Amino acid sequence: MKLPRLTDTTLRDGSHAVSHSFTPEVVKKIVTGLDQAGVPVIEVSHGAGLNGSTIQQGFSRYSEFDLIKTAVESAKQAKIASLFVPGIGTSEELRKAVEIGISTIRIAVHCTEADVTEQYFRLAKELGIEAVGFLMMSHTQPGKVLAEQAKLMESYGADCVYVVDSAGALIPSGVKERVSALREALSIEVGYHAHNNLGLAIGNTWAALEVGADQIDGTLRGLGAGAGNAPTEVLVAVLNKMELETGINLSILIDLAEEAVAPLMPSPIVLDRDNLSSGYAGVYNSFLLHVRHAAEKFNVNPSDIMAELGRRQAVAGQEDWILDVAMELAAKKGVKV
Repeated sequence: MKLPRLTDTTLRDGSHAVSHSFTPEVVKKIVTGLDQAGVPVIEVSHGAGLNGSTIQQGFSRYSEFDLIKTAVESAKQAKIASLFVPGIGTSEELRKAVEIGISTIRIAVHCTEADVTEQYFRLAKELGIEAVGFLMMSHTQPGKVLAEQAKLMESYGADCVYVVDSAGALIPSGVKERVSALREALSIEVGYHAHNNLGLAIGNTWAALEVGADQIDGTLRGLGAGAGNAPTEVLVAVLNKMELETGINLSILIDLAEEAVAPLMPSPIVLDRDNLSSGYAGVYNSFLLHVRHAAEKFNVNPSDIMAELGRRQAVAGQEDWILDVAMELAAKKGVKV
């Protein structure tokens, strides 16, 4: 097993968990610490990617471009990456992020929609940066389908394609099947991005490594959408224990998680009813806060909303369904809306 490249996405995926309220001061502190620890890639943007600050996705407290600029200025060694979702971001935002100084763009789509990414991969290569594909909600498709989609991204210029467990719905055997399919089909690198709704973020990441994943993701303290991600500091500890010496300073990461990230968290991320329901139903993790608000507003059980969204196979961009489902459930209960 070879040493994977680690990307810390606290300042992107973690944005969901703090309602997109990161400040330049927080970004500087976290990027400086991660950089000093030796983490090679640090992702910074709105949780929903470039241009994600909208009424549907949630408004940012500060301009993400100001946060990206702070990150670029704070990193001495690490690459700064951003997420890009076609339909949310446009070429204009991608160009602006590159001008500010990002080195990597992670282009994310639902796992059957790789064909909409071509122009953005082409643009990223024209701009001279690394381009990584993100196949979101990968639990919804078998490895064969994911491999076909990944090959499209490879043909467009992707340097790596990720299996992304957006709902934290996969178990190790499912991770292995999907990552193996990409590993066999591609000549480029393969990555894996975990969420922890079933308590398997670390185990699933290890399963991905066992079948050849080249890149993995984590967040400090597991801060991320829904049930959060594989904690970066735990990933490094596990890799070291398995004699895959990362060269990353674990002590710095532990202190950073405890002193810089934990105080930002509205509450500890735990596998509560809502998070478990989301993972079990296979619902996109960034829906969680919206589901909780809708459940409170219409006096319905958030688990029931999750179950119905899972039945409908809701994907990113269909957040409007959350209110529809909540109102329908309330009507069935006889609650006036």
